[in-house]
Amino acid sequence: METKQRAVRLSVADNVVVAAASVPSGTVLEGEGVVVPRMVPMGHKIATRPIPSGEAVVKFGQVIGYATKDIAPGEHVHVQNCAMGAHDQNYRIGADYRPVQLRNDWTGATFRGIRRPDGRVGTRNFIALCATVNCSASVIRYVADRINGSCVLDAYPHIDGVVALAHGTGCGMSGNDEGAENLERVLWGYATHPNVCAAIFIGLGCEVMQIGRLKAKYGFSEGTRFHTLTIQETGGTRKTIETAVRMVEEILPDLGGAVREDVPASELMLALQCGGSDGYSGITANPALGRAADMLVEYGGTVVLSETPEIYGAEHLLVRRAASTEVGQKLIDRIRWWEDYTTRNKGEMNNNPSPGNKAGGLTTILEKSLGATAKGGNSPLADVVLYGEKITSHGLVFMDSPGYDPASATGQIASGAQLICFTTGRGSAFGSKPAPTIKLATNSRLYESMPDDMDLNCGDIIDGGASVESKAEEIFRKVLAVASGERSKSELLGLGDNEFVPWQIGAVM
Repeated sequence: METKQRAVRLSVADNVVVAAASVPSGTVLEGEGVVVPRMVPMGHKIATRPIPSGEAVVKFGQVIGYATKDIAPGEHVHVQNCAMGAHDQNYRIGADYRPVQLRNDWTGATFRGIRRPDGRVGTRNFIALCATVNCSASVIRYVADRINGSCVLDAYPHIDGVVALAHGTGCGMSGNDEGAENLERVLWGYATHPNVCAAIFIGLGCEVMQIGRLKAKYGFSEGTRFHTLTIQETGGTRKTIETAVRMVEEILPDLGGAVREDVPASELMLALQCGGSDGYSGITANPALGRAADMLVEYGGTVVLSETPEIYGAEHLLVRRAASTEVGQKLIDRIRWWEDYTTRNKGEMNNNPSPGNKAGGLTTILEKSLGATAKGGNSPLADVVLYGEKITSHGLVFMDSPGYDPASATGQIASGAQLICFTTGRGSAFGSKPAPTIKLATNSRLYESMPDDMDLNCGDIIDGGASVESKAEEIFRKVLAVASGERSKSELLGLGDNEFVPWQIGAVM
């Protein structure tokens, strides 16, 4: 990888720059007039002026932490001399709100989607096996393996496969708390997802998350789209597997041809994710994805930002773009919920960056959050929803979730996202079903070392002459292509069967 510059300055207000590549000791930083006394790794921060102990460390034009000792110009700024501190909570709801300027020209902003009877549009066509409880997890996996591994689907090329939505909860829990509501919304969200043509709920029979509960709440009945089984009523594990396999075989002829047609980008809901972040994330892939997200919003589409603990310290930027006082207050309320949640569980909101994030150059959650929030672009905040809650708004929507990628992505898909864009600097091996994941590498080294995992390289914003705008256009085109049926790298690897992880809250009893 050939790097054209030693360090990147992100704002004139910053007192640090970011190493574009490993900076050897004795290097003079061009334009900064400082000498680096000791080697600084790629993606890490370098002081450009004296930072006295207790003074704010500024990156992106925002406070990311405070010096814990005097820092000299050229010195490596990281966990050894910088720590978490107070952040801006002057929320000023809606102060920076600007309405979306919708585009009128739809040329090149369409994709080949699958129109469902209810009017929504899918990007894939899966049969979903939904376990209501951990006791039926093995059963649905056996059924999916039997169908996907046979020649049954050969006669139905429009079916992308059978996905087993297995998890480790559904019982040993309260039936009326936040955890139960999360699981309920997730199961229903996946069963009714636009990328799903039919769903079979399979339970044990005596669990807390009863199939009858779902029927009563959502008013569905047996038919072509929805089917139900319980292991106890069917006669045990083996009989349930055989019955479910026959059920899939019998409904296949009735699932239609799923013909793709040209539809506008306004029909897309794109989930935004990052994992294994590094010092490049907030400079390359996340801003480029943010601009691509803005483009989709300008075409009338929807983008879903999430991971509440990983916007902590940057939430004021979103609140100031809120479309209404109600929307802004909803985000503040979720921040307060998380502060209480972490406190009562003897945790703290600064419990990450993770070791991998820190190795990549991220020092505090404030720094990580500012980079992560960049994925959401600059569009106004249209709404804030609970985990897995159905999204009906267009534009930028925030969905409350943990920062744990599989749990967060599970909620976004349950809310209706048909695709995921996932940025990574360390190399997260992640995929998802029934909504495919597109992986964006933040640096060229990662892209070159994991070519079978990464769909696009954003590292060339630093070392290859690409701009954030040109990369955003490339991302936008890739999103439309994958929405039209092109397979992402994670799909080609077969990933996505083990990333269904509903967020479990509450006592396990």
